Amino acid sequence: MLIPLILSGGSGTRLWPVSRRNLPKQFLSLSGDGTLFQQAVTRTQKLPEAMAPIIVASEDHRFLAADQLLEAGVQGATIVLEPIARNTAPAIALGALKAVERDPQALLLVLPADHLIGDTESFATAVQQALPAARDGWLVTFGIRPDRPETGFGYIRRAESIGGAAFRVERFVEKPDLATAQGYVKDGGYDWNSGMFLFKAARYLEELGQHAPEMLEAVRQAYATGHGDLDFVRVDAEAFAKVPDDSIDYAVMEKTSRAAVVPVSCAWSDIGSWSALWLSGRHDEQGNQREGDTLTVNTRNSLLRSHDRHMIATVGVDDLIVVSTPDATLVAHRDAAQDVKKVVDQLKASGRTEHSFHRVVHRPWGSYDSLEEGGRFQVKRIVVKPGASLSLQKHHHRAEHWIVVSGTAEVTCDEKVFLLAENQSTYIPLGSVHRLRNPGKVPLELIEVQSGSYLGEDDIVRFDDVYGRA
Repeated sequence: MLIPLILSGGSGTRLWPVSRRNLPKQFLSLSGDGTLFQQAVTRTQKLPEAMAPIIVASEDHRFLAADQLLEAGVQGATIVLEPIARNTAPAIALGALKAVERDPQALLLVLPADHLIGDTESFATAVQQALPAARDGWLVTFGIRPDRPETGFGYIRRAESIGGAAFRVERFVEKPDLATAQGYVKDGGYDWNSGMFLFKAARYLEELGQHAPEMLEAVRQAYATGHGDLDFVRVDAEAFAKVPDDSIDYAVMEKTSRAAVVPVSCAWSDIGSWSALWLSGRHDEQGNQREGDTLTVNTRNSLLRSHDRHMIATVGVDDLIVVSTPDATLVAHRDAAQDVKKVVDQLKASGRTEHSFHRVVHRPWGSYDSLEEGGRFQVKRIVVKPGASLSLQKHHHRAEHWIVVSGTAEVTCDEKVFLLAENQSTYIPLGSVHRLRNPGKVPLELIEVQSGSYLGEDDIVRFDDVYGRA
């Protein structure tokens, strides 16, 4: 079997304010059709030998991954949940353990969920070219042929050919300075380290056991003591917390004697920053990449993205990044795009929440948008998916008014269960046990007005929840 393993645990902090901890870049539509996660999964479905994928995702994103697989029409996928992030080496080990359960000789095609590949045919060809080496026991990585000196990527130095399109890896090189990167491009024997791999799942576990035995044992223990939950595979959180944090490059690839590389040119980008997105996208005649409501005067080589109803207008500027969301706006020079992460670090340090949550917060049942908030009130727009329901719950500090805008709501309030149609409303008193459900075939949209002494999301007591939340 050829089993794609999609790694979906990244946080994408350099694409703030659009990418945030609870909705990171892989689950966003940044370029092309669908989200980056959906593109990664559907790309593998075009490979003639590929089976249903294994997804390794953060527990916080389990319903995002499941919903986006459903939207993409991908069936039979297995979603393995990481209770905490432990880097790529343990994540791949989890996928490999699952793969060998399907087939002890399974080939694992490891792909990050947040990369962009513009030339899928060249990518598919490279996978086919890598298969013989992987079947012979090599750990194959895909090296991207550089089209410019780049200081933001690691490099791979090719050695002699091992047959076909594959070469033995002479060495892995850390991110270079500009002069060194220019030398690598001129030399012609270096490729960018893409973080994409192909190898037998059992071979990877063998190499991990040789070079990082403590990691493999801890991952095996966490996986063995895990359990199924709804459509997910949960590993044991306490055991997984003991797993060392390390990347596949450091844990395995830089230590093994069986590392190989297949060079490929496939319009690849890791979308690691706003400047990387600007490089990979389409531009107008002035070199600008624009999305949403934007207006430019004497503006060149800039990235402008409006993700709300506010217009972005620029006059007489060059090489800027301007990104607007409903609750935050970023303005940066393109050359400083890597430093956006420092803004996220400051938000964390100051105790703010804009690095974690958007104003629109996604839940397994739908989403809510916090429209207005005051000292003792909050107004939300709530959307509930067809057939979905919120938990049976109560609040100690707030009452709620619900006004249905569209669709039909089934309301449980203490002992009463009743329906509300468009333009109808109800009142949920403080302390009442209540539930909201959408019994219809179209999304339910309503306005919720909360009032009380405390309006935090942690003021909730759940009595029943179909999504397994506490």
